[in-house]
Amino acid sequence: MPRLLDNLKRGGPGWLQGAMTLGGGSAITSLTIGAVFGYEFLWIQPVSMIIGCIMLFACAHQTLSTGERPFVAMKRFVSPSLAWLWAIAALGSSVIWGFSHYPLGAGMLEEAISVGFGFALKGDTQAVAREGYLFALAVLIWSGCAYTVWHYGRGGRAVRIFENGIKVLSILIIVGFAWVVLRAAVVGNIDWARVLAGFVPRSLPSDFDGVTTLMAALGTAVGINMTFVYGYTLLSRGWSREDREIARYDIVLGLVVPYILVTGLISVAAAGALFESDLSIQGKLNPAQASSMFASAGLGDTVGRLIFPLGVLGMAVGSLVMHMLTCGAAAREMFGFADNSFAYRMSCLIPTPAVLGVFLWSKMGPYVILPTSAICGLLLPIAYVGWFLLNNNSSFLGPDRPSGSRARLYNAAMILCICTVLAGVTYSTLVGLGIL
Repeated sequence: MPRLLDNLKRGGPGWLQGAMTLGGGSAITSLTIGAVFGYEFLWIQPVSMIIGCIMLFACAHQTLSTGERPFVAMKRFVSPSLAWLWAIAALGSSVIWGFSHYPLGAGMLEEAISVGFGFALKGDTQAVAREGYLFALAVLIWSGCAYTVWHYGRGGRAVRIFENGIKVLSILIIVGFAWVVLRAAVVGNIDWARVLAGFVPRSLPSDFDGVTTLMAALGTAVGINMTFVYGYTLLSRGWSREDREIARYDIVLGLVVPYILVTGLISVAAAGALFESDLSIQGKLNPAQASSMFASAGLGDTVGRLIFPLGVLGMAVGSLVMHMLTCGAAAREMFGFADNSFAYRMSCLIPTPAVLGVFLWSKMGPYVILPTSAICGLLLPIAYVGWFLLNNNSSFLGPDRPSGSRARLYNAAMILCICTVLAGVTYSTLVGLGIL
């Protein structure tokens, strides 16, 4: 126990990864898995996270063994084209996600304010005023995120304060969704035998919407932007080769455990309250609707329309901060900006136009999240194949290159992860083309 508490205290970059993955994509994917498919596919997200965890272990080993920035390593020892494609995909996906996360965060904050303080702007006659209200809430969220990112760039104490804040936020999110599930269990909405059975893989989705959800789980567990920024958070913390073990514990405690708990809790709550309901929710479910549906399913306004929205709000804010850091890291590498320079800090604000998502998202379709997540899953092999090649490159790792049985174990695990992702890509493509 003392060692566990010490690892929990010393960790940080893994928690940032957890904050990034516990965003709007994970929330909607989890809701869809439970509300549309019941308990059948609860296994998808844990399996997706285990794949990502193994690959992040490899990234941590490479970055901390050499002190080399990941983009530079990929460009020098694998392929400049692959490195640039990786950076562009990470930056682009972070901007695109912002267009969904700002309206999501603003909507959840609006819901919480409505229940907590009784203030709301609703109704067709107030449509313009409500859009302005949501925009003001989105700007408020952006301001908090931007302030946090600019101070994070100073390093040292600011990094530790930010990471500790993320730890507290992650724990509160877990507690919030645990409360939702506990309340659902009290009113008899949870079938625990089916919950346990759902974590054992027994089948695969057979229709296009189901396969899109499967690929969304792969893309949101460890997204392409997460793979890019992780190495930079390790270096920003000042970690080196002596910290390789703590980095592994940090990933498990800060990313794997919170992700599996939060996504599992959301899916279980959705399966218990919303599965086999009379509403047509395939491809049409968003957290605001789910909030009201939870309340009407017997969970009450406090749990359904306050605790649940606050949990989703925390997920959205954590992701938005990490999106900014990803854009800053990608721009710094592509254009050679100095660490913590004004140009770098301005690059962190590249996703700023995404606050307009409160106006555009209803027209773009709030459920672009699932296909966007699926596209992120399609891009994952860029990073995974690159990391595999780096892990077996003697010129790059030197004496830290795994050898013997350790190398065989590393390579087998990484090949299995890559093959699983590629198989998911192939399967989803064949189903989309109507071949399967």
